[in-house]
Amino acid sequence: MTTKTLIALVDGSAYSESVCRHAAWIAGKNDWKVKIYHVMGRRAGVEKQDLSGAIKLGARTALMNQLADLDAERAKLAHEHGRAILADAKAIVVADGLTDVETRLRQGDLIETVTAKEDQGDMIVIGKRGEAAGMAMEHLGSNLERVVRSSSKPVFIANRAFKPVQKVLVAFDGGPSSLKAVDYISRSPLFKGLAVSLVFAGNDTPDIRKTLDSAAASLKAGGFQAEVIVHSGEPEKVLAQITKAEEHELLVMGAYGHSRVRALIIGSTTTEMIRSCRVPVLIMR
Repeated sequence: MTTKTLIALVDGSAYSESVCRHAAWIAGKNDWKVKIYHVMGRRAGVEKQDLSGAIKLGARTALMNQLADLDAERAKLAHEHGRAILADAKAIVVADGLTDVETRLRQGDLIETVTAKEDQGDMIVIGKRGEAAGMAMEHLGSNLERVVRSSSKPVFIANRAFKPVQKVLVAFDGGPSSLKAVDYISRSPLFKGLAVSLVFAGNDTPDIRKTLDSAAASLKAGGFQAEVIVHSGEPEKVLAQITKAEEHELLVMGAYGHSRVRALIIGSTTTEMIRSCRVPVLIMR
């Protein structure tokens, strides 16, 4: 059952604007509404505590009271900061033409929020890097892999700058998740009018060609004339090279499985894959 809702996760980092613009693009093509979430850590929302009983000396008691007041003020500022982030995020989405936009401020663990709320959405959008990563290219968002692992919905990983998508590269290996990606593309309004290429990284065999031809036929039935590419080499390197050389603006790939492509999300190869591709990545489960 579809919810016709997109969940966008923002944190105030430089990637949040890209998350919002990609969310507006995706929701606009699908005729979905957008729910924007900002999740504060538990410590950011600590309420004022009465610590005066901890130390009985007058001067130290006064100091503890001041620290308690400071904690309460920090919690208040954290909430105001979160609401400001959500207000800016909503303004970006609305400016890109969406009118049905809601915001949610939550406190706690991001993954717990995603797990609890993902049934209310059809896709999740998150930035490639978060607040803590800054602009360091070797860092990815600390929550990124956790979200992908925990979510049962497609996860769209936005890069730093939004760019209109015209060409889509699909990492294909014939496994269940890549077949699901092909079916999703053939049915989803998101991909209508876009150029789609299927790429297999590995040895060219008759069985592989047969599987690729079948996938291309499925896409053709959905209105796509897909280009088929077979390229030897390591999947993470092949996909990054083709994405750059052919100027694709989006990479679609499966999440779990036993083959190299479907196993990318499990370990360090995923980090390398997402880091090396300078385009958004849509992960299918």
